[in-house]
Amino acid sequence: MQKKITVVGAGNVGATCALYLAQQELGDVVLIDIIEGVPQGKALDILQSGAVLGFDGNVTGTNDYADTAGSDIVIITAGLARKPGMDRLDLLKKNADIISGIVENVKNNSPDSIIIMVTNPIDVMVYLAYKKSGFPSQRVIGQAGILDSARYATFIAMELGVSVKEVRAMILGGHGDSMVPLPSFSMVSGIPITELISPDRIKAIGDRARTGGGEIVKLLGTGSAYYAPAAAAVKMVESIVNDSNHLLPCSVYTQGQYGVSDIYLGLPAKLGKDGVTGILEVNLDPVDKQALLNSADIYKKSIADLSEYF
Repeated sequence: MQKKITVVGAGNVGATCALYLAQQELGDVVLIDIIEGVPQGKALDILQSGAVLGFDGNVTGTNDYADTAGSDIVIITAGLARKPGMDRLDLLKKNADIISGIVENVKNNSPDSIIIMVTNPIDVMVYLAYKKSGFPSQRVIGQAGILDSARYATFIAMELGVSVKEVRAMILGGHGDSMVPLPSFSMVSGIPITELISPDRIKAIGDRARTGGGEIVKLLGTGSAYYAPAAAAVKMVESIVNDSNHLLPCSVYTQGQYGVSDIYLGLPAKLGKDGVTGILEVNLDPVDKQALLNSADIYKKSIADLSEYF
């Protein structure tokens, strides 16, 4: 039986998720948005692209959560970007309001689903979704580290002039300026990049990955990245649908791993048919371990700022 996958939000990220899901034929896709006509139109456009590109995908658009009932996986992309004059706490609370309403609908219509959070700030919004849904923590996951690691891998490949297919990069921590690139766990054909790139260039590449989203926002002028974020979310879906147990850096609920508890943070996690099937703990050097703890502290503060929502 085909899996049913709902994508909440028919903006650039959501619509691109729907396209990638259809192209990979991972399940029946429902694209939902509050704006009438937009999800229906984009769904129809995606269906028609299948006739050209050669994929069979069932994509429907809707404004009614009843059409999402019984979803196996729900990808949440809806939310606001920060606008001029809006501070961090304003953005947190506005997106918390949006996510709270979405999660209530998901809980009522698809109580056995796995939630994948893409809305920023991801590590806080996924914690909110976990609390609001009441779902087991393994069924509420944030997309973050896959995207950050993909940016890191891309810049490593550019630095060395090699195929990005040969690069396996790893970034942990929160999805933001506090993320923690791990050069010793980042490889090119099995060779650590510490053996291939000078320390100053490794630092520069890590810094670029850390600000990779902002770089794209600046280049675009308006809007933000969506191709790579959508690809990262769909990679998670693929591992879940196929029960692949891929080891992927995701925002997962911590229960003592790396000395952190009761927050969501980017860590290496195995994803299978039931969601998170395990979290891998690697031996970090003291500097990286402290950076990870510092990252966790930032998200603890943001969660405290939203205490009224829990």
